[in-house]
Amino acid sequence: MNLSTDFIPFARPRLGPEEEEAVLRVLRSGWLTTGQETKAFEEEFAAFLGCPQALAVNSATSGLHLALEALGVGPGDRVAVPTWTFTATAEVIRYLGGHPVFVDCAPGSFQMSMDHLEKIVGEAPVKVVMAVHIAGESVDVDRLLALREKYGFAVVEDSAHAFPVKTPQGWLGTIFDVGVFSFYANKTITTGEGGMIVTLREDLAKRMATMRLHGIDRDAFSRFTSPTAGWEYDILAPGFKYNLPDLGGAIGRVQLKKAQEFLLQRQEIVQSYLSKLQDNPAYVLPSWRSDHAWHLFILRISEASRRNHLVDFLKIQGIGTSVHYKPLHRMTYWKQTYDLKQDDYPEAEKLFAQVVSLPLYPGLKEIQIHRVVNALEQFSSGINHGQNR
Repeated sequence: MNLSTDFIPFARPRLGPEEEEAVLRVLRSGWLTTGQETKAFEEEFAAFLGCPQALAVNSATSGLHLALEALGVGPGDRVAVPTWTFTATAEVIRYLGGHPVFVDCAPGSFQMSMDHLEKIVGEAPVKVVMAVHIAGESVDVDRLLALREKYGFAVVEDSAHAFPVKTPQGWLGTIFDVGVFSFYANKTITTGEGGMIVTLREDLAKRMATMRLHGIDRDAFSRFTSPTAGWEYDILAPGFKYNLPDLGGAIGRVQLKKAQEFLLQRQEIVQSYLSKLQDNPAYVLPSWRSDHAWHLFILRISEASRRNHLVDFLKIQGIGTSVHYKPLHRMTYWKQTYDLKQDDYPEAEKLFAQVVSLPLYPGLKEIQIHRVVNALEQFSSGINHGQNR
């Protein structure tokens, strides 16, 4: 591998021999689907966050679906969701026949505007607010807690980006009614695909545990390994197929032990980017925060019309990037279904024209960071001299 010339991917999981051994342990056990490994992963994850129960699922999307179902979202219910998020946050509302109501960004921020949210809730009630901690940075927790107290809605924390982050109010994902984490391949810890639900409410945990696997009153491991009456079970509700197999649970257990190390590595990379780019007026940098998962490093280009040129330039330089996000109000389905207008989301519109996400993952080397920074400096120099247009 030549770090000075090889392609730098936008994201890459950090896996080692411990994860390989965990997978082999499951393969050798003779039990591949949800069983003791996943149960242990749930218990260890709950202990990490200091919450009473965690439920492993096959994706954060399914976790969000289970959370809304447990909270009673049904046909016609309104659920507030930021326009600045991945479509999964909104699509699960439609699974249940509810209607997303889209919230603009706070000025100069990727997080949901609490002023806009209060305006929406003041016009008509919402049953749930989907609070998305974009890039690993917390929403305005204190303001959201106050709004919940005032208006009586439930809150689901879409914490797909936000592990492991502890704030003065507690770990993100454990502050409101339900929190949902993602273990997709580019997240802080990964199981390949997968997610985890956490809640302090026993009633919600019981409902989600039942609905996670077809509405059955017993899990498969207990049915098939019990020496007596292993075949007998009951159906309590028409549930879903959202369980996480032991292969993912075993990998997750190893990754969980490395979570703090991975976070520190991400923070070091972010600090390197910030120190090297802080004097370049062509770019608006995120503000440093220690209570931030740094799942994403979202750069803003000052000259917004050059954003797509920058993405293309970095690709030519062998550097992978992404854009987080094209707001949902611009997406065909959401725009047409709810007659959404770009002018109604001015803050998200400003941001969308500027943003590009840079490579950020444990294992990214300093020489690779230098390559990214040098390419950004080269591009900004071209702007100053009338090139790249």
